[in-house]
Amino acid sequence: MSLPFKKIAMLAALAAASIQLAPAQQKVAVIKLQEGLLATAEMKKAQADLQAKYKPRQDSLERLQREMEAISAKLNNQAEVSKLSQAGVADLQAQGQRKQRDAQRIQEDLEQDFNRDRQDILARAGQRIGDIVKKVAEEKGFDVVMDINNTIYFKPALDITNEVIAAYDKAYPAK
Repeated sequence: MSLPFKKIAMLAALAAASIQLAPAQQKVAVIKLQEGLLATAEMKKAQADLQAKYKPRQDSLERLQREMEAISAKLNNQAEVSKLSQAGVADLQAQGQRKQRDAQRIQEDLEQDFNRDRQDILARAGQRIGDIVKKVAEEKGFDVVMDINNTIYFKPALDITNEVIAAYDKAYPAK
């Protein structure tokens, strides 16, 4: 028994529709996003600027640490301690404690300020590189761009990291 013509026509239409619905081949690219971001001229300059900005405070911290080491060495040297009165020893211990407190405060403030500035820079640059990746992907006709850290395998030809770095540097030159 054969199917009625109406059912055959409907099956043929469904088959044709499913062929039309078959997905087109997708173009995929990968990027080493973190590496790419850190390789931009803007980020290199920002890193150098951060180091220069915080160098005086880092130097101050290192100076305090050397002074604390000198005080500790004096207190551990019996010949030095025997020359000092009890008040002198107590004064030296108090100096060491003050310097230790000062060093700890400087260290904490330095870390907080540095991390805050670093996060501000990374947030701004992260937004910018996202925009650049989107622009490069649209120009190249990519449907998907994946970060290499989440990719198990890819062909090296799919890597657009260098193109994104070049586009980023062109769009946001280091000032």
